[in-house]
Amino acid sequence: MKTVIFACVHSAGRSQMAAAFFNKYKKRQDLRGISAGTEPAARVHPEVMTVMSEVGIDLSQAKPTLLTEDLTKGAALLVTMGCGEKCPYVPGLQIIDWSLKDPKGQGLEQVRLIRDEIEQLVLKLIKANDF
Repeated sequence: MKTVIFACVHSAGRSQMAAAFFNKYKKRQDLRGISAGTEPAARVHPEVMTVMSEVGIDLSQAKPTLLTEDLTKGAALLVTMGCGEKCPYVPGLQIIDWSLKDPKGQGLEQVRLIRDEIEQLVLKLIKANDF
């Protein structure tokens, strides 16, 4: 099983939404999306859980995970979202950076906009890479 890693700072917002959308829409069963962060939070941000539940995705069991070099070994792709230089460099691993606002502490309307932008980016990623 190949992994597509979605990484942000806390693994509690952007990357959780991206991994969830990836796993919902992917066409290939040999791939999975995971969320990771350079400074994982204790839990997924509540505003993120709320807006994802609005589109039928339950993140109540999702756990923020530390992004490590070991986690990236064998990955198919690393998509970064705001972790900048703290994201590990892995020779040979394709890295894509999405410039997205952090949903932490934002109002639900703003978090919905971020969610919808992430969904569109994930759909484009799946189509462009035949995932």
